[in-house]
Amino acid sequence: MWRRHTSPNNSARLITIKLRFRRSPMQRQFIMTTFDSTAIQQALEEADVRVLLMVLFHLTGDRRWLEEPFRPVRDIRLFADISGGLSEEAQAEVRAATFAMLQQGIGEPKIGMPGEELLVEMMSLFNGEAVPANYAPLVLEEMGFRDRHDVADEERVEIPEGFHALIVGAGMSGLCAAIKLEKLGIPYTILEKNPDVGGTWLENVYPDCRVDTPNHFYSYSFASSHDWSRYFSERDEIYGYLKSCADRNNLFSRIRFDTRVEAAAWDEAGKIWRVTARRGEERRELQANVLVFAVGQLNRPQYPAIAGADEFTGPIFHTARWPRGIDLAGKRVAVIGNGASAMQLVPPVAKEVQQLTIFQRSPQWIRPSPDYHRTVGEGTRWLLQHLPFYAAWYRFGLFWRFGDGLHRSLQRDPQWPHPERSLNRTNERHRVEITKYIETELEGRPDLIAKSLPDYPPFGKRILVDNGWYRTLRRDNVELVTDNIERITPHGVATATGAHIDADVIVLATGFQATNILGDIEVSGRDGVRLAERWGKDDARAYLGITAPGFPNLFFLYGPNTNLGHGGSIIFQSECQVRYVLKCITGMLARGAAQLECRADPHDRYNADVDAAHERMIWTHPGMSTYYRNSAGRVVTNSPWRMVDYWWMTREPDFEAYDLG
Repeated sequence: MWRRHTSPNNSARLITIKLRFRRSPMQRQFIMTTFDSTAIQQALEEADVRVLLMVLFHLTGDRRWLEEPFRPVRDIRLFADISGGLSEEAQAEVRAATFAMLQQGIGEPKIGMPGEELLVEMMSLFNGEAVPANYAPLVLEEMGFRDRHDVADEERVEIPEGFHALIVGAGMSGLCAAIKLEKLGIPYTILEKNPDVGGTWLENVYPDCRVDTPNHFYSYSFASSHDWSRYFSERDEIYGYLKSCADRNNLFSRIRFDTRVEAAAWDEAGKIWRVTARRGEERRELQANVLVFAVGQLNRPQYPAIAGADEFTGPIFHTARWPRGIDLAGKRVAVIGNGASAMQLVPPVAKEVQQLTIFQRSPQWIRPSPDYHRTVGEGTRWLLQHLPFYAAWYRFGLFWRFGDGLHRSLQRDPQWPHPERSLNRTNERHRVEITKYIETELEGRPDLIAKSLPDYPPFGKRILVDNGWYRTLRRDNVELVTDNIERITPHGVATATGAHIDADVIVLATGFQATNILGDIEVSGRDGVRLAERWGKDDARAYLGITAPGFPNLFFLYGPNTNLGHGGSIIFQSECQVRYVLKCITGMLARGAAQLECRADPHDRYNADVDAAHERMIWTHPGMSTYYRNSAGRVVTNSPWRMVDYWWMTREPDFEAYDLG
């Protein structure tokens, strides 16, 4: 229970809480913790009123918190108002009721785990719009009301002697797979090319590198109670989070670091994969019954083919290979590219260099975020760690607003009269909203406005979060160049118009080889068929983004068409895929089979469905180029599905789609 605690010195200011919710609403620790009541009142002033309404209903069961005047209004802005659109009087009543409940003491929650019908009602009230019923099972898991739909106890199988899995990559997806394999008792080894875990969060150390998905959603569901210091955490904190997850789950002893996989070949006679890996000058062959590639889409830098790059006399490097300790103070720096990495590094770099020149190929849609640079206040951290149900509903709010809530705005409306600039009415509102923001930020600089306003629909490319970009463009020592680059010279950059920009340092913010899913790893399947021949350089395809015909017992995590271009957390996608892979493995073993191979027909039908869905979406719009598409114009990286669709698709394997033997 929760009860009020008094002391002789300050009888009104201390509250002792006995029941403290930890990892999820249904997993509790009983401890005694004392808090200053004034601090709690201040914390409630920071609270999202929509979340407090759900907390009050859970704890009291009183339906008045689901009725007027406490019904939040629909908020179509990218960042919702924490008032929920309630009047000041209603907000004050919600906060006062929450504080009084804590102060007076409460027993067990009246609504511990809502049924699916009630949860749909609560989600719809929370968002101010109808939430489809098929979200209920997913959200019950996301909120921790139900256990994850992983391999159930009755599905566990005896692992054959010598059975072993190999995971390639110790980034976010590879660690997730290892944690789940460890839980099932399936022997595994991780091969990692780097000297440490973390993947992209280990490799990228450029200034102000950070996540652009809110951290309270960009985290494992089984490790979601991390006490984040920022809403959009910087690289060091995310890397530390991943490393702590690996440490807590005892993964380091299973990882072979500094080991690069060069090739993998299926041995039909032995029903195993033979994997060639190199560590330094030493090459070794390893064997595995199951091979899981978790190499990611954004870890192979894309170096632009610009003439003269090898003639430049100063440092020239990609953002993903940022030299530690490099001193840019007083230097003339040229940044080629204006995507996500440039968005983050340009503002801090501009403050220390003599001159910064940005070379832009095309403008980007950039949205503001009031939380982007904010630390999480002590009050909010207290609410997330201690107030029952608060963290669960806060995470759901991010799930909806930064994920599936945006999905429908990216669908083409065939009746929309302005298809060249937007897709539908909601997408147009986003265009108007962001355009107004750009014009306000660059007021008085029509030259910069002309260079910075895109002419394609919002979300056509990866939408960016403003890191002070427009304010940086206004600096006296910053120039935005939109002329094409002719070549790199020994001392700078020459443009197609005949101009020359002197530079001491050139930074390549030119992205990654996202459509080249496995890079230069040679993979040979049944009958020696090479995956590179099937996929070519940039046309990867897989059933559910996970399996491919002709390649038994081979699985991809964060594979083709699984990136979330509409928003959301790729960690969510990886957890769906890892669950699916484990159910494939245990299902195969339960059926007495040694191999599982995707059939061609389901694979081809699925990819046809993916392509057809993309034809109705933003990323096939002809008005822009994007790394989401390959050289033939096909969308290779992004999923066309909502997160809820993919969750249902990967919930249980359809073994009719596979040949087992």
